Amino acid sequence: MRVGLFITCVNDTLYPDTGRAVVTLLERLGVEVEFPEAQSCCGQPQFNTGYRRETEPLVRRYAEAFAGCDHIVTPSGSCAAMVRDHHPGFAVPGAAEAARRTLELTEFLVDVLGVTDVGAYYPHTVTYHPTCHGLRALGLGDRPRRLLEKVRGLELVELPGAEECCGFGGTFAMKNAAVSTAMGRDKARAVVATGASAVCTVDNSCLMHIGGVLRRAGSPVRPVHLAEILASTGGNADATAHGSGTRGATR
Repeated sequence: MRVGLFITCVNDTLYPDTGRAVVTLLERLGVEVEFPEAQSCCGQPQFNTGYRRETEPLVRRYAEAFAGCDHIVTPSGSCAAMVRDHHPGFAVPGAAEAARRTLELTEFLVDVLGVTDVGAYYPHTVTYHPTCHGLRALGLGDRPRRLLEKVRGLELVELPGAEECCGFGGTFAMKNAAVSTAMGRDKARAVVATGASAVCTVDNSCLMHIGGVLRRAGSPVRPVHLAEILASTGGNADATAHGSGTRGATR
């Protein structure tokens, strides 16, 4: 099985440890992971802003970069949704086929590999925020929770208003900064109310927003991507707990 890792722009530039965690996790599960260096942006910022013509070269590049991979796995519900929902609408050879093979990380683990216990150890209290694209566009359902529930040492606590948006929304956060900030504060208050030591999602863009609000409020709650928790074992659980892969959101 050839699996191509689509790292995404946010992870590549701000959270590279999330990408490393995905590789660590998948290789531990016996998966051969490839990283096509020709990959670039999925085109979501351009597409969502109305620049369809500028999006097309990125759709073509994506299809060409991952040609030959049995599956394309990404640690981002947002980018996976962009590829699956919108790439097939472009008249680009191979785009629809590449979109069909694209999976968010938890989909690949649960649906393709058929695992929920990945051998992780993370001795901390965690609350999970289901991001909008993962929840509504991809329909991830309980896959992330099923994976978290099998992590040794982890105590999963319910997040009040979990299905409410954190307020990031990509360009929404720039065009509607006041609304975005208010939504982020609501989400951060809900996170703190759980008493958890860490908040987890499948999208670092949302973690960046939530983590920024938490940091400005002086909260010790750490934002951690799900992949980093699942990659953690007895030897590296403490390092991950201190936000090793989310520096941009916590410092």
